[in-house]
Amino acid sequence: MAEESSVKLHGMWASPFALRAKLALKIKGVEYEYIEEDLQNKSELLLQYNPVHKKVPVLVHNGLPVTESMIIIEYIDEAWDEPPYLLPKDPYLRSKHRFWATYLQQVAEILGKALITEGKPSDEMTNEYRNKMDMAEELIKAELFPNGCPSFEDAKPGYLDIVLYSLLGSSDVAEEFFGFRPFNAERYPFLASWIKALKEVPDVKEVTPPKVKVIELLHAMRRSYLQTKA
Repeated sequence: MAEESSVKLHGMWASPFALRAKLALKIKGVEYEYIEEDLQNKSELLLQYNPVHKKVPVLVHNGLPVTESMIIIEYIDEAWDEPPYLLPKDPYLRSKHRFWATYLQQVAEILGKALITEGKPSDEMTNEYRNKMDMAEELIKAELFPNGCPSFEDAKPGYLDIVLYSLLGSSDVAEEFFGFRPFNAERYPFLASWIKALKEVPDVKEVTPPKVKVIELLHAMRRSYLQTKA
């Protein structure tokens, strides 16, 4: 088992990508030092540890940096190789969880930039997003959870749960701030039930940033963006 005495996480409190790393560490029971980064004035350590993308999160384990949130989740699962496991041990199931996590990330990117910069995606973007989410709703359930929504009463969240929650767990924030509803329970009942179950997990509640603070940050980001365009 990996040493826990020299684990540090460089993150930003509202980052959904840093949230993934926090959740993985929390679920695996890894003690770590958290270092909050000012993304407008990045630390020299962050730039040193992630010279390619210069972004959070960065996990530093025994002085060695690991970057990219989904890679960090896998690293944590492998470095601390005792239960609970974040990825299934079965190779085929593991490949499916990785596939759908990547798929959901790609679908989220369709809207992400447009929401921050323009406040609302085009009709074309919206239709593309919803069609792809329709596929996720149908096929993830059929391939991975034919018996219904995952339960976390006797199990911890894993890799795919973490990625899903980081992308859709704050959809109510997007609706309130942008006036755009990217996700709703009527169209996606399976995914909505899954996210609702995750929101009740104590580990998830503990590391989720407050909604009010996230909305305040989005207002500040919007003002900054508009000023640069003026």
